[in-house]
Amino acid sequence: MSGGIRFDSVSVAYGKQVVLDSLDLTVEQGEVMALLGPSGSGKTTALRAVAGFVRPASGRVFIGDRDVTVLPPHRRGIGMVVQQYALFPHMRVEDNVAFGLKAQKAARVEIPGRVADALEMTGMASYAKRYPRELSGGQQQRVAIARALAIRPGVLLLDEPLSALDAQLRSGMLAELARLHRELPDVSILYVTHDQVEALTLADRIAVMDKARLQDCGTPQELYRRPRNEFTASFVGNANLLPVSVGVGSVSLGGAEVKVDTGEVAAGVSATLCVRPHLVGLGPGPNALTGTVTEVQWRGATHRLYVDVDGQPVKADLRELRTPPSLGEEVTVHFAPEDAVLLAAGVTDG
Repeated sequence: MSGGIRFDSVSVAYGKQVVLDSLDLTVEQGEVMALLGPSGSGKTTALRAVAGFVRPASGRVFIGDRDVTVLPPHRRGIGMVVQQYALFPHMRVEDNVAFGLKAQKAARVEIPGRVADALEMTGMASYAKRYPRELSGGQQQRVAIARALAIRPGVLLLDEPLSALDAQLRSGMLAELARLHRELPDVSILYVTHDQVEALTLADRIAVMDKARLQDCGTPQELYRRPRNEFTASFVGNANLLPVSVGVGSVSLGGAEVKVDTGEVAAGVSATLCVRPHLVGLGPGPNALTGTVTEVQWRGATHRLYVDVDGQPVKADLRELRTPPSLGEEVTVHFAPEDAVLLAAGVTDG
């Protein structure tokens, strides 16, 4: 089954409330696309439109070259894994995995082999005879993925599949999902999450959603290093977002002039300076700013300093300091011009 997904101006509304507004987005065959955003941003609605669980008010949904907008879910050739896994408690693992194949009326002689292949791929072959209650949360999640893969879908939809796992299990499952993607290079994956680490770790590209609209889209590196707007900067990673004044050939932060590429931001336009905390250094250097320490947080390998610079809080993540500054101490922080991005106010891609 050919993969790839295309949203063509897809809108979804419940009554007068628009929950997905004119989404144009393409997921290439073999690509992992993360839909990242807060609750209510429209990301799960977009996934459900692909699955066939909601009908767009306008626009079209394509899987491969097929218009599937009005097709029922079972005719779309997709695999799907949801937050709570939805395993049948009265069925053994192998029967859970076989369920989709039977629903699709796969040839009876093929089913055992395809179940075995899916369980082997997800590392669950030795658990085939167990019931879901006899498995850990991570193991149940693997079974749900095996069930989705058994039908050999062109598209795999993952709706916050790791949200019910603890941090250690989540990290391990991210590695497993990355391995699965390498083994299934032709399967397109649409991965819904509100967790930026999951998106940055797994996705080839990230679509950032907010208020029912697409705000930004790009590779993890592009969105992290060169966000196009304040929402992306704040939601993809941690960021200092500092209001600045843009003049002709100059940028001022409080009483200090800083050097930064103004790009397409014109003089007189309200703008925000974005710089990641780990790129802020302590002591003299380029774009030096003097302020007062308001908080010091020890985070194991690093210290997070909060420094008040002319009324603006600046965060600096520093390799663990032997002698961190004291609260109320005056310090100098700095950042390199190439590590900062100037964002014009009100810019979005939506």
